[in-house]
Amino acid sequence: MTRLLMISTALTGLAQSAQAQSLTVYTSQPQEQMTEVIAAFNEAHPEIEVELFRSGTTEVMAKLQAEFAAGGSPADVLLIADAVAMTQLKQDDRLMAYPDAAVDGIDPALLDADMTFFPTKLITTGIVYNTDLVDTPPTAWADLAAPDVAAQTIMPSPLYSGAAAIHVGTMIQQPGFDWPWFETLADNGAVAGQGNGTVLEAVARGEKAYGVLVEYMALNAKAQGSPVDFVFPAEGVTAVTQPVAILAGTDAADAARAFVDWQLGQAAQEQSVAQGYFPLRAGMAGPEGYPDPASLTLIEADNARLLSDGDTVKQTFADLYGG
Repeated sequence: MTRLLMISTALTGLAQSAQAQSLTVYTSQPQEQMTEVIAAFNEAHPEIEVELFRSGTTEVMAKLQAEFAAGGSPADVLLIADAVAMTQLKQDDRLMAYPDAAVDGIDPALLDADMTFFPTKLITTGIVYNTDLVDTPPTAWADLAAPDVAAQTIMPSPLYSGAAAIHVGTMIQQPGFDWPWFETLADNGAVAGQGNGTVLEAVARGEKAYGVLVEYMALNAKAQGSPVDFVFPAEGVTAVTQPVAILAGTDAADAARAFVDWQLGQAAQEQSVAQGYFPLRAGMAGPEGYPDPASLTLIEADNARLLSDGDTVKQTFADLYGG
């Protein structure tokens, strides 16, 4: 009887331990979307309680770095729109490798060779415009430099947005653009907001006619009746893959691996499409009204240069646009 009681007590302890699993996720994905993400994840993993910190990528990274400097972060998982920041964390030995992650169906070219961070979706940056204010939409990045267009243009700042940091860092590597193009925009009246949300709000309200924006925000707003539309510029789009990673030193490694696998799986990819993102798994269609992902022209960037030039890019942009 005593032996049975001991076994029962042990099993009860294991059950309580399983129920008590908690996971802290730091993310730059919009709050309303993350609420949906956590709800869907908990359908598959009701035993894992998720705590969330959400802000722009730059602020998320600043919080992480401050916590590291103070001795450690409570974060277990990081989900941000910045593979360059992930690369820096990897170099600093802040990420845990997960060689058995569920990456079937994902283009190997998008994967970190050491399996420390993983793409979850494709997010491109192009041009949003207000359909009440613009009769002839722009078709190319070069169109934004025209004085009458630049004067009505707003863009996100790399000081706040990881996607913006990638966009600016990529564009300055392109012949015909580089810093002189950004200088021309500034000279002709273009301004910078904070994150992508400020750009969408300004264009949707008619405060600005044009904006540099991630596609899903513009197309989601259009679908909801906002007077905006989106252009995939002729020269191509810059792109981020919103990688997910497990922080080294996590005390919730099993729960973190479960979250990563779920993010890479079919259910999460279908949810991403429903939220307006291009999927990464092969054979999946994008959201209604989006072009075929295979038809996109992605502007290539030297990722090593994106990393090494990151601080300079932010400072130069701030000198031009404030911040």
